[in-house]
Amino acid sequence: MLKATVGEKMSSGTRKKWEPKALPTDPEATHRLQEWLAEDGYSLFGIEHDFRGADLSGADFTSSWFTQAVLAGVRLAGVSFYRADLQSADLTGADLTGADLVRANLNEAVLRSARLDGADMVKASLHGVDASGASFRGTRIMGASLFRVDLRGADLTDAVLSHNSFRVTVDDATVVRGLTGTVFGPVTVFSGESSREVAGAELEAWFGERGGQVEVIAPDSPPE
Repeated sequence: MLKATVGEKMSSGTRKKWEPKALPTDPEATHRLQEWLAEDGYSLFGIEHDFRGADLSGADFTSSWFTQAVLAGVRLAGVSFYRADLQSADLTGADLTGADLVRANLNEAVLRSARLDGADMVKASLHGVDASGASFRGTRIMGASLFRVDLRGADLTDAVLSHNSFRVTVDDATVVRGLTGTVFGPVTVFSGESSREVAGAELEAWFGERGGQVEVIAPDSPPE
């Protein structure tokens, strides 16, 4: 079967105790989810499927495939996406509160207005991501790669950073109050229609003026 070809072995027992609170509206996505639930040992192969309308809170999607999947507005609170592939997935407005996104591939994903409060994004990969208006309150973003990530209007209140590649775009509406940690810059700052690249001490001051306490480190600095 296809899933036996592309899936990876998962720990047994976890899935059997979980049931979705609401199934996707799309019958093909529902069928794929039910088929996965009925099988043992393999990760979900949800590539290009439309999961809108579902409540998948608490699911274990470790190493699963959601490449180009539509997860807009889907409730995914407490879900484990450990090492999952979410490349080019549409997560607009999705609720990822407390989700495990450790080592997840989120390259080219859409996270507009998504909620990632309290999520764990250690070593996650976010390249070319639209996260404008998203909420990252209390999120752990550590050792992650953020390149060309749009954080305009995003809320990073009390988020924790550590040695992240942080080539992101922010603006006057980006909230960094209580943001702490270390990053590699530079950051592109928009003010009205104009933009400028900010790095080093100037970037530290930019964070500080807005209630954050972030150290901008040189690219060749070793981790602590």
